[in-house]
Amino acid sequence: MQGNKEVIDYMNFLLANELAARDQYFIHSRMYSEWGYTKLFDRIAHEMEDETLHAEQFIRRILMLGGTPNMKPAELHIGTNVAEMLQFDLNTELEVRQNLQQGIKLCEEKQDYVTRQILVEQLKDTEEDHAHWLEQQLRLVKMLGEQNYLQSQI
Repeated sequence: MQGNKEVIDYMNFLLANELAARDQYFIHSRMYSEWGYTKLFDRIAHEMEDETLHAEQFIRRILMLGGTPNMKPAELHIGTNVAEMLQFDLNTELEVRQNLQQGIKLCEEKQDYVTRQILVEQLKDTEEDHAHWLEQQLRLVKMLGEQNYLQSQI
């Protein structure tokens, strides 16, 4: 099936961001593990798996539309401490949310409703799971203080 070139190109843009999010979560999760923050490791490793599944959905759809997936990730933002890592991950999720919203609009304009539905499902996951959890963690850091928060993650 031959898809719309603009949609395929935008899907590749989204794919690059999903790959970057996956790689960023991968690195952050391993840093948490090394530092002994097992609860953060478990959650961020789970987020890495989710991003991998999102990327796989994009790859499958790009291929189905007759495109070639671009497997080069976008820029990573690696933190040096827990609060910074959580903030960088939240920033990534908020950027993904905005990009998905723009992709949904493009798919509507090009009448690609199947791709649109994929993006809607990922938007829901991004807003209700990933970004919301990261916002909660950053709020806890502020409320409890960084040391108390970190102690709770061991």
